[in-house]
Amino acid sequence: MDHIVYLDAKAKEFENLESGTKTLIIRSATGRKLPYGRVEVSDILYFAENNGDGLIKAKAGVKSVFFSEKLTKEESEKMVKENQSKLQLNSGLIKRFAGKRFLTLVEVENFETLFPFKFDRSGFGNMDDWLPVENIENVR
Repeated sequence: MDHIVYLDAKAKEFENLESGTKTLIIRSATGRKLPYGRVEVSDILYFAENNGDGLIKAKAGVKSVFFSEKLTKEESEKMVKENQSKLQLNSGLIKRFAGKRFLTLVEVENFETLFPFKFDRSGFGNMDDWLPVENIENVR
């Protein structure tokens, strides 16, 4: 399964992945929302930044995945703090992701910069920051 994952441009998530200082992607929510339960080892993540250019600029493989059970605010914050060296979140992203009941942690490997390409967003009614696309060629 292929996924399009939006990265926070202000937090330099793309640059941190590219340099190898960031190896973990996080998503969190008060309920089980994407990508919770929908991403697996060996899936491919395609990365775009949330800067409005609509370009996919890189890809990486999924090395490991962790889906939390229901967490307390304190447990969630502790888990984010314990993984900060791999997450490389700025204060705004820590505030956004920490403290939520359900966390998804996705470890990436084999990060590869691509020749940027646009993708067709018309099939996605609700623009989220994680889009399972089955096969990237279907939206290319």
